[in-house]
Amino acid sequence: MKQMMIAALMAAFGSPALADPSVDPNTVHACFDGAKDTHPACIGDAANACQAQPGGATTLGISACLQGEAQVWDDILNAQYKGARAQLLEQGGTPLADQLLDAQRTWIAFRDADCGLVYSIWADGSIRTVIASSCYLNKTAQRALELHNLGNME
Repeated sequence: MKQMMIAALMAAFGSPALADPSVDPNTVHACFDGAKDTHPACIGDAANACQAQPGGATTLGISACLQGEAQVWDDILNAQYKGARAQLLEQGGTPLADQLLDAQRTWIAFRDADCGLVYSIWADGSIRTVIASSCYLNKTAQRALELHNLGNME
């Protein structure tokens, strides 16, 4: 589903090279490591820095920067999911771990549908890719932090 959303976003404007401009994954990891809640102000900092690079201030560049940061958050989310699932397997066995799997699948469908709606609302403007990419970035980052908190419950 994620690939479909990104493909739709990329198809709207072509496939911008994420290498130029580029997102610094260290900025995203520092945001994750320092987050005190699920909505830290640092979400988007890597994309903002990316946008200051040559080519980053265009619609294509902004979208590429947002998508680049979202990809780092998605990698963090996947690691947090695996950790939370392993912890639930230890604590409550397969039923709890399977419940997390169901919740995660439902969350992915919600994120993709919600950001797809935003994209469709703005279908007549070039800003649609930027707005949908921002939606995807924010929801993915917040879910990564939610899963981190879930995995750290004792």
